[in-house]
Amino acid sequence: MDSLYTFMIIALAVLAIADLVVGVSNDAVNFLNSAIGSKAVSFKTLMIVASIGVAFGALSSSGMMEIARKGIFVPGQFVFDEIMIIFMAVMITDILLLDFFNTLGLPTSTTVSIVFELLGASVCVAIIKITADKSLTLLDLGNFINNEKAIEIILGILLSVVVAFSVGAVIQYVARILLSFNFAKKPKYYGAIFSGFAVTSIMYFILIKGIKNASFMNDTIVSLINNNTGAVLFIGFVLFTLISLLLIQFFKVNIYKIIIVIGTFALAVAFAGNDLVNFIGPTTGAYQAYLDFGNPEINTLGLSATEFTMESLGKKIFTPTYILLIAGLVMVLTLWFSSKAKAVVKTSVDLSRQDNVKERFEPNFLSRNIVRMTIAASESVNSLLPESAKNKIEKQFKKPALSAAIKKEDLPAFDMVRAAVNLMVASVLISMATSLKLPLSTTYVTFMVAMGTSLADRAWGSESAVYRVAGVLNVIGGWFLTALSAFVAAAIMAVILYYGRGYALVALIAFAVFVLIRNYLSHRKQSKIQKAEDSLQKAESSSIQGVIVESASNIATVIKRGNRIYTNAVNGLATHNLKSLKKNKSQVENLTNEIDELKDHIFYFIKNLDEPSVSASNFYLNVLRHLQDMAQSLTYISNASYKHVNNNHKKLKFSQIKELKEIDEVFEKLFANTKEAFSSGSFNKIGAVLAKKDKMFNLLTDKIQKQVERTRTEESSPKNTTLYFGILLETKDLLTATMSLLEEYYNAHDDSVAPAKITKKDEEE
Repeated sequence: MDSLYTFMIIALAVLAIADLVVGVSNDAVNFLNSAIGSKAVSFKTLMIVASIGVAFGALSSSGMMEIARKGIFVPGQFVFDEIMIIFMAVMITDILLLDFFNTLGLPTSTTVSIVFELLGASVCVAIIKITADKSLTLLDLGNFINNEKAIEIILGILLSVVVAFSVGAVIQYVARILLSFNFAKKPKYYGAIFSGFAVTSIMYFILIKGIKNASFMNDTIVSLINNNTGAVLFIGFVLFTLISLLLIQFFKVNIYKIIIVIGTFALAVAFAGNDLVNFIGPTTGAYQAYLDFGNPEINTLGLSATEFTMESLGKKIFTPTYILLIAGLVMVLTLWFSSKAKAVVKTSVDLSRQDNVKERFEPNFLSRNIVRMTIAASESVNSLLPESAKNKIEKQFKKPALSAAIKKEDLPAFDMVRAAVNLMVASVLISMATSLKLPLSTTYVTFMVAMGTSLADRAWGSESAVYRVAGVLNVIGGWFLTALSAFVAAAIMAVILYYGRGYALVALIAFAVFVLIRNYLSHRKQSKIQKAEDSLQKAESSSIQGVIVESASNIATVIKRGNRIYTNAVNGLATHNLKSLKKNKSQVENLTNEIDELKDHIFYFIKNLDEPSVSASNFYLNVLRHLQDMAQSLTYISNASYKHVNNNHKKLKFSQIKELKEIDEVFEKLFANTKEAFSSGSFNKIGAVLAKKDKMFNLLTDKIQKQVERTRTEESSPKNTTLYFGILLETKDLLTATMSLLEEYYNAHDDSVAPAKITKKDEEE
């Protein structure tokens, strides 16, 4: 057998493992978002439950592998060589595509990606075959491809989006009216009945969708359940309601946590059982083809790779258990260690968060108009309701007062009722679709249910709706982009492999490895930036002295970063280094964004203040104002320097660069002393820095005067003059803001007063 095909099998095995990693990183959102968002159980407990579900589901997924072998194309129409090219093109494309979405932190459908990759690669190879054979025309393409499957998937996208969102919104609205946000104070039988509905739905989902391909779920059992669905559901509801009532009444169990744990397990089982084919299906298909080609009992005539047709792949074949075990292990490990999985989950949780959060997506024309139309429709419906009904509904949607001592980041994104509804509705819809043979995607259903329940729960308020809707539209757009890009990219890969053979294979694998490593390093670098010591921290103290002590590290950080930004701007101008100035421009943007985040936190900070310590709010507001002024000056200096060099204007004169270096050296000492004072908490040292205030202003005034004289006598470049004056004036503003900040701390700090802070005891209360 040609060694090329052996190499392909080895490469496909490695690619399958990599695909499992990037695939699980994306699809983990399907079963983790509700439990993580509600903080119902500890993260460790959640991961253990999800891991067991994934492992269990992987072992029950054997029969699902057939979609990759014969679900999209007709294997008998292709020879072994072409089949290997199709599967190789699919795997390389799938890894790159899913990793791209993971890097963006967007959930997408692995089912759609694999289906359209198989479709794109097989259509491409089929067209090449038709073109080479004069007896065939493009009308014969239908003999090679299973067109119905692609149409079903496209309809499934549209159906999933509309149905899941609508049903999720309606069920959540009803659940909230019945249970309210004070669900823990409702009569016990409320929770028991809700649990009966939820657990029955989820358990039916596990039986029908999650483990239908397991060995013990034979056709007789599945048929028995399908033919007696009503009886099974009724018995389950009664049984689980009684069990829930006993657990609540006698064991004081929080039944909502039980629902969330069971639901997470169910979706994890379904994910692994049904979506495993998306990651290793092409590899197992190629391996089976490889075995059949080399088997003398099947390839009886000893045909070559370009002659042996693959009718054998059309037969029912079960994947060996050891392959499923290895795949399950890789999935579980990825679940525990993938930081990209957490990024994708964060997108889904943030879009459904009950409180305000820094919005990731910018509003657009479509999101604004959707929000306007929804508000108008809501007002029209409300006008039809009697006043008493409206008051009762408002009462059910009234959120309980939370202790001001609880930090905002410690609060769950949404409560356990919404998490339970998310899992229950997703389970019902997916199990119903399975019994009706409808191709609903697990990703689409779980995501859109979460968005629907968010809307019904009034999580999308006037301050966040346009951002959240824009985010949902971005994700939905990404789903359609997945289908198109998967089809086109896989077709291109197939062409390259078909004509490039071994050389193209090595080049494409090297390219895939390069992209994966680059994205991994980029993501890790970004994660480190987010966790860096230089990031600014929100104030949580409840007194002015507490704010002074607590915010000192922020000031030290801004001073440190500001010093670096200013120095880089001067050095970049001196050397005309565009790359350095561009990087500096990005750094000052990050600093500005972080200061803006601190401003966004003002509302929560003021609510945390003790009544006698409201003056702390004035102090904190003044500090933020000075920090913003510093950032604006640094932004101007950085942007002006970059623009000057980017437009290829003349370099600054040697005398101008020398003067800027002198100013930079003085600022270096000023910033160093200031940083030391704030880092050590020795606020009395600020007095020594303030004593040099007049000397520094005189230095800047002197440099400005020198430039005026140069302009009158020898300066010939208007651009240089404008830039230099701009830098000097903004440097003066930067100095003003810095000194004002120091004076604010110097005047407000009092060593004799102990800073009041939120204690652990306060948080517990």
